[in-house]
Amino acid sequence: MKFISWNVNGLRAVLKKNFYEVIQTLDADWFCLQETKMQAGQAELDLPGYHQYFNYAERKGYSGTAILTKHEPDAVTYGIGVPEYDTEGRVITYPTRPSTSSPCTSPTLAVS
Repeated sequence: MKFISWNVNGLRAVLKKNFYEVIQTLDADWFCLQETKMQAGQAELDLPGYHQYFNYAERKGYSGTAILTKHEPDAVTYGIGVPEYDTEGRVITYPTRPSTSSPCTSPTLAVS
């Protein structure tokens, strides 16, 4: 099985480039995308054979994660259960056997 983690830095922008070619060429079982930076309904992906799960940030053009998978999950969980963080769309958890996949993106931390 093949697992790909990809920071797309804006899914709508990469859709205008070579997104579908990359997906087809890599032919992974799971693509975990970070920084999708889009809202529900802003783009539709034409990916036959892949189940699609998105966690959108409330703030437009900000963070966001997605899982594209050939394997139907038992369950999908969005967020970490902390409302102040879950509005940023940073985590999707996808339990699979024998492991769990969880694409996430974290903010840059400033140290002073």
